[in-house]
Amino acid sequence: MKKLLVTGGTVFVSRFVAEYFKAQYDVFVLNRNTKPQVEGVTLIEADRHDLRGILKRYHFDAVIDVCAYNGEDISDLLDGLNPVEDFIMISSSAVYPETNVQPFCEDQPVGANAIWGKYGTDKIEAEKCLSARMPNAYILRPPYLYGPMQNLYREPFIFDCAMQHRAFYLPKDGRMKLQFFYVGDLCRMIQAILEEHPEEHIFNVGNEDAVDIKTLVSVCYEVVGEPLVVEQVWDHDNQRDYFSFYDYEYVLDVSRQKKLLGETKNLKAGLRESFAWYLKHPNDAAKRGYIKFIDENFAKSKINH
Repeated sequence: MKKLLVTGGTVFVSRFVAEYFKAQYDVFVLNRNTKPQVEGVTLIEADRHDLRGILKRYHFDAVIDVCAYNGEDISDLLDGLNPVEDFIMISSSAVYPETNVQPFCEDQPVGANAIWGKYGTDKIEAEKCLSARMPNAYILRPPYLYGPMQNLYREPFIFDCAMQHRAFYLPKDGRMKLQFFYVGDLCRMIQAILEEHPEEHIFNVGNEDAVDIKTLVSVCYEVVGEPLVVEQVWDHDNQRDYFSFYDYEYVLDVSRQKKLLGETKNLKAGLRESFAWYLKHPNDAAKRGYIKFIDENFAKSKINH
């Protein structure tokens, strides 16, 4: 069985990747062992910036780097590895400046984005470092990732509002569109790359169609089984005070992905899986103060049906 190294392996995407591939590969995870580990994988307990030769004991067929956020992350890991045939880095759509023509495509220039700031420019640095040192490596640029094992308070926040029978405070008219990608489809894309080794080495990944935020909220409430009551917010400048997504609309061109992956999971089906996971693991997502802000600042903060 081929050997696969996953950086991280304990939180959301990296954990899902480790779970997904352990039936097909001999999966090793690299982390500091501060959180519960996936059953059936081999832990390499180390800090990627202080490897002390530990990875030189292994020969991996592929590396899935979920946790690289800057150039140092990449260079320190590569310095610690023996030569590897396949390397896939999970980057981000935050590498595209908001001034680019949409939909963003892989051939457009990358650059600073006013919304994502240092996170985006650090990802650019990581991409450049990887491409310079491993020209045959692959880079994936997702939009918002969702699904089981979610650790960010995005769709879980909407689930909480629904489960608490709340009216939902929606930014403006709710027409702002977001693009999502189911974490299982990300794994399918990784698998397709490892099997087919396409000529392109940078891929936007995501659902082909964006969805407006009112539809997103409606589907989340439907999944929970709660009727939706909407309160529109028109006069508050920072929607991140009370809503789990930035006031930033963009779309990725995923034509390259579609050639390899075909169809992606329906949003409602993916949200059902995300909700089922959240019900069993309500403390996995790092809660933020959106509901508290709503209660303290908006008059009609809660409606009991």
